[in-house]
Amino acid sequence: MQETSERRLRWLIGLALVGTVLTAVVMLVGAWTRLVDAGLGCPDWPGCYGKLLVPDSELATIRHPDVPLEPYKAWVEMIHRYIASLLGLVVLSVVALGWSLRHRPNYPWQLSLMLLVVILLQGVFGALTVTLKLWPQVVTLHLLGGMSVLLLFFWLLLRLRFIAKPKPVSEPQRVNALWLLAAFLLVMQLALGGWVSSNYAGIACQGFPTCNGQWLPAMDISEGFHITQTVGPNYLHGQLHADARTAIQVVHRLGALLLGIGLIALWWRYRHWTNVIKPLAIVVGLYVLQAALGVANVIMWLPLWLALLHTAGAIALAVGFVWSWWRWRCQEAGIYSTTTHSRYKNIIAQ
Repeated sequence: MQETSERRLRWLIGLALVGTVLTAVVMLVGAWTRLVDAGLGCPDWPGCYGKLLVPDSELATIRHPDVPLEPYKAWVEMIHRYIASLLGLVVLSVVALGWSLRHRPNYPWQLSLMLLVVILLQGVFGALTVTLKLWPQVVTLHLLGGMSVLLLFFWLLLRLRFIAKPKPVSEPQRVNALWLLAAFLLVMQLALGGWVSSNYAGIACQGFPTCNGQWLPAMDISEGFHITQTVGPNYLHGQLHADARTAIQVVHRLGALLLGIGLIALWWRYRHWTNVIKPLAIVVGLYVLQAALGVANVIMWLPLWLALLHTAGAIALAVGFVWSWWRWRCQEAGIYSTTTHSRYKNIIAQ
């Protein structure tokens, strides 16, 4: 019985790793879909012109005479859906395989159920993205939902690996204001990135560090962040005017600056903690790379390959931050810090 339980745990670790990687792939393919304007390549959901495979032009015209078939865009959209469906099967496998382990001490059963709920919501957002014609609010939530699935899979992987090979650890650190601030800034910047993408504001500003040759360009913040945009219009290529898109781009830049300050402050605060300094240094390095990619995207007018790298950078930054959080919260006894806190010495003595 014990051997069966351990074998299932190893399978679950493998599934969590596959889920993490596959979610990243789904997000990158989703970014590719947006960047080549294929988000409405199929006007219906879950099929494409009523079929599970992209049909020929004649059948597509019969099903949706108002939406001409563009085979390339339709296939890009369907490939995204196929991979996302595979990811859903991985989540279902995690829940099914973990059912027999749900009463095992420390097994993250609730985390598995949360993952299932989020992936189901992602399916709903995927459908609404098409049926509401790329309504920016839904598209942004869909992007954040994808990131949530990724981080839940990664956290599940960390939890499962810890259960499989437990190590003596200290009492988990209490979440403090600095970590919460850094996490908040990261989430807000990810949301702003999604809002930039869904409103096609990636190149609203020409040049860097100025925007359109000005430090304070003409902006319409109220319109740029008007989150009750009308449902109905086709939002492909966006509906906002230039000043509203400029406002979104400028706020995104300011958000990046604040995030950088927050991450550097976090690194400085824990620079003597031997178990957390490496992941935090990696996070700061990823932030610098991500900022450079953002600047390059503006200067080079958002080439496809560079925009995809920027998306990959956001994924890596988020995963790195969660990894740092894990290392800080669950530190191994005896390697906490170069400082000499009394409770750490007591744990080591034990």
